[in-house]
Amino acid sequence: MTMSLPRQGQEDPLAIVRRLRPWLPIMVVLAMVLFFSLATDSFFTLRNFTAITGQASTLLLACLGATFVILMGSIDLSVGAMVLLVGAITVKLLGVYDFGMATLLPAILVGALLGMANGFVFAFGGIPSFVVTLGSLSVFTGAAWLILEGRALRFASYAFEELAIGQLIPALPNIALIAILAWAAMVFVCFRTRFGRYMYVIGGGEAVARTAGLPVRRYKIYAFALSGAAAGLAGALAVARVGAAGPTLGSDLLLNTLAAIVVGGTSLSGGVGGVHRTLIGVLIISLLDSGLNQMGVNQYVQMIVKGLVVILAV
Repeated sequence: MTMSLPRQGQEDPLAIVRRLRPWLPIMVVLAMVLFFSLATDSFFTLRNFTAITGQASTLLLACLGATFVILMGSIDLSVGAMVLLVGAITVKLLGVYDFGMATLLPAILVGALLGMANGFVFAFGGIPSFVVTLGSLSVFTGAAWLILEGRALRFASYAFEELAIGQLIPALPNIALIAILAWAAMVFVCFRTRFGRYMYVIGGGEAVARTAGLPVRRYKIYAFALSGAAAGLAGALAVARVGAAGPTLGSDLLLNTLAAIVVGGTSLSGGVGGVHRTLIGVLIISLLDSGLNQMGVNQYVQMIVKGLVVILAV
C-alpha cells in the first residue's frame, strides 16, 4: 500500500487541521448561533440573550476552579454537590442574618474548605481523585438534603437577590458580570502566576514535577480548594438568582462542568488547555441547552445530545 504525499506547494491536510484546531470551538459557537436562529424565532432575541447569560454564569463559575483540577490531570466530580451544599447553607444563613452581598464571603470560604477536604484526602490518602470526589459527592449531597429537609427554602433579602438579577449593564445580569470578571482573574492566575504554571507542569508529568522539586501535594490541595471556592461562589449566586435553594440545585452541573471544560479544549489527561478555553466550552453547552429548549426538544434527548458532544469533543 502506498501513501500519497502532498505535492510540492500543496499543504498537508493534517497541518491545516492542526492550524484550525484552536479556532474550531469558536466556529462551533458561530454555527450553533446561526442554526438555532434559523430554527426558531425566539432564539436570537435580547430577552433570550439575557436568559442565556444568566444560566451560563453559574456554569462558568463552577467550571473555573474545576478546570485547574483537570489541568493537573485529576478530576472533581463533587462540584455540583458543593454548589448544592453551599446554596443550602447560604439560605439558612440568610434566614438568620441578612448580610446582603457580604454573604458571598462565607459561601466562598465554606466552598474552599470543602474543596480542601477533597484535596487533603486525595493528596495524602493515596486515593484517586475520581474515587475521592465520587464519595464526597454523596456526602455533600446528603448533608445538603439534611439542611433543606428535602424541600426548597426561600430567603428574603433584596440586596442579595439584586446581586444576581440586577443589571448594572442593561440586558446583562450582574451574575454574568461577576462571572466574566472571575473568569478574567482566573485567566491571569493561569498564565501569570506560579500556581497556574505548576498546574501545567504537574498535568504534563507528575513524576517529572516531583523530580524537579515541586511541592506537588501542596498544589493539589490548592487546586481542589480553588475548585471548592469557585463552586461556593457559584452556589451562592445561583441561590440569589432563583431566590431559593432546593434539592435539585446544581444537579445538572456534574455533566455540564465536565462537558464545558472538555469541549473548550482542556484535556482530561492534564497539561493541555486552560481556563481561557473554558469560556468557549460554557458558551457551547449553554447555547446548546437554550437552542434545544427553544426547539422543544425532550430533556432526555438533550442529555443524549450533550453526551455525544462530549465524546466527539474528546
